[in-house]
Amino acid sequence: MTVGTSGSAKTHAPLVRPSDDPEVFGIDPDDLPDGLVVADESGRVICFNKAAVRITAVAQADALGHSLDIALPLEDLKGRRWWTLTNPYGGLATRVGQPERNLLLPGGREVLVSARYVRAFPTGPVNRLVISLRGTEARRRTERSHAELIATVAHELRSPLTSVKGFTATLLAKWERFTDDQKRLMLETVDADANRVTRLIAELLDISRIDSGRLEVRRQPVDAAAAVERHVQAHIASGQSPNRFFVRIGHELPDLWADPDKIDQVLGNLLENAVRHGAGTVTIEVAPASAKDDEKGTAVTVSDEGPGIPEESMGRVFTRFWRGSKRGGTGLGLYIVKGIVEAHGGTITVGRGPGGGAEFRFILPVGAPAYLT
Repeated sequence: MTVGTSGSAKTHAPLVRPSDDPEVFGIDPDDLPDGLVVADESGRVICFNKAAVRITAVAQADALGHSLDIALPLEDLKGRRWWTLTNPYGGLATRVGQPERNLLLPGGREVLVSARYVRAFPTGPVNRLVISLRGTEARRRTERSHAELIATVAHELRSPLTSVKGFTATLLAKWERFTDDQKRLMLETVDADANRVTRLIAELLDISRIDSGRLEVRRQPVDAAAAVERHVQAHIASGQSPNRFFVRIGHELPDLWADPDKIDQVLGNLLENAVRHGAGTVTIEVAPASAKDDEKGTAVTVSDEGPGIPEESMGRVFTRFWRGSKRGGTGLGLYIVKGIVEAHGGTITVGRGPGGGAEFRFILPVGAPAYLT
């Protein structure tokens, strides 16, 4: 396939620079976030917007008026010339375009390319070839995020599963040699490690639902004060001093319609974070959202008196894999907390508390029961 060049015998359309023909394009192509390249019926480039210049590192002057295969000498990952393979002007007349794929420019610059064949009538000749270009940075970030997630999961699963496998194999092989107390201790360890694996799988499912926008919220009446008290008592039962916690409940709390299981998950995560990574007294306050919050609802604040979160890390607290210390954890909990709060239509912020430690504050707006939403 030969894409038409400036020396073609065909009559060329007048050279169109990106902003000269708003009637044709509807908007200025330079306003588009993605690269836009348009070639006429002879394969000559008539539009090459600023984003295309940035993504390809090809000067606009080196593209406009030139043959498409010269302006964008794309190759696939096997080194084959892309325009020769796809043959947009001489291929099947039923083709409407090319799906997005990774292609290479000279020098190894990678771009994501998709194309649309514009015909005056079905199966007619191509009179415009519209090409969309995107950089690969966003996709690479997503791929790295997925790789990090897999590595984190593999690491977090290895330790408890090794423990479970070791203890069960030992019990099966030498059951009679152990006392009842020793058996109980090993079985309790197996149970704790199994629970750890279960929690990790639940976190992965939550992340999947948050990322895909499928996190379901089943709204019911929730007593936020009772939920906070329940979590505090659980920490006390596990060995924390009652003096470690200070709970302040405001008056005339608005009715809270939320998913009780997910609110428990949020509270449990924030309190665990304060107890494990903070210091001093952990203060939990439940109150109506104040006028400065500019919305009606219930505000819950959890703060501690530890070292707090460095200013430069504040913007990354709710991202995946962020860890405030080296005291374990997957770094997924606060990411899930933010997803749950936002699924309820609420907001969550992080700052420095009165005692100098970290302060997390989330607001759940006045909602409605599930059967009315």
